[in-house]
Amino acid sequence: MPMVGLFWIAEGDVYVGAKPSGLAPGVRLTPEGVVALGDGQSGLYLWEDVHALTVADVPVTSLKRHVGAVKDLALGTVANLALPMGPGRVYEAPAMMTLCVQSPDDDHELTAYVAAAVGYSPTEVDLSRALLSRLTEGAATMATTLAAMSEWGRAWEGRSPRRVEREGLLRRWVD
Repeated sequence: MPMVGLFWIAEGDVYVGAKPSGLAPGVRLTPEGVVALGDGQSGLYLWEDVHALTVADVPVTSLKRHVGAVKDLALGTVANLALPMGPGRVYEAPAMMTLCVQSPDDDHELTAYVAAAVGYSPTEVDLSRALLSRLTEGAATMATTLAAMSEWGRAWEGRSPRRVEREGLLRRWVD
């Protein structure tokens, strides 16, 4: 399941953040609207009622994040070798980000797990924010943009593309 910017595109379905499983929170973008998924949030926000989509709490990749990820991996490996039955560590959930759906009635804050282990590049975050803004420009723009993203997801085979290709896709979908 490939990740492009803040979007997880799986078999034609487009999610903001990681694709949720079970009761995990998530956000899916459909031709009808923004769908809140998971325990504690549910609902459909129709595109005609969505005036803006903004995202907050997005982790941006940095050297410190990369070093932290390598350190955690190394410490986990050592702990697993030293304590084969497990060190009794507590499961640490992935980071969360917030998608704000602005409508005439109210603003709705939806949460989704972050899909990038060490954060997103600043360019991908900026392009993803521009793409979310583009989706609220009108029905025709939203439909063609989501259709292009879904079509790419159905055709793509394999892992997430490299950063340069992801940024190129985001630029194409924003234009």
